Amino acid sequence: MPTYQFTYQEYTSEGELDVSQAQLLSIARKATEHAYAPYSNFRVGAAVLLSNGEIVTGVNIENASYPVGVCAERSALASAISSFPLEAIVSIAISYVSPEGDNAMPAFPCGMCRQFISECEDRNKKNIVLILAGQTGNIVVVNSSKDLLPFSFSGKDLK
Repeated sequence: MPTYQFTYQEYTSEGELDVSQAQLLSIARKATEHAYAPYSNFRVGAAVLLSNGEIVTGVNIENASYPVGVCAERSALASAISSFPLEAIVSIAISYVSPEGDNAMPAFPCGMCRQFISECEDRNKKNIVLILAGQTGNIVVVNSSKDLLPFSFSGKDLK
């Protein structure tokens, strides 16, 4: 089997990003304030940029019955698709605040969110750029969710 490799960009500050990416990350960082995370206190915010220039946010929403909660990425993407069904998703920025830990590491999506973003890319017929960061520290930009989930399940697998 061939070796899997992918490339990504790493930046040391928002100032190194292009203007739209920096703006999206700033909005995702601010969105963490609205997360509902009474159990973990791990607050995640996501901001989605659409092809029409609209930005839609989402946050993680926990539930005492843990599997019932929703991640910020899926919250934002579901809202974007519901509100703007004809618009393509250009990029998503994800950030978090953890009172217990180091807020300087990039926030990578969980497996379920990677699959969800991959499906959104299939729906769009184009990549979605992921901008991943904590509240401080390095920022990682990945050109496609498929880079993070190379063997994703898709509609083709259902035929």
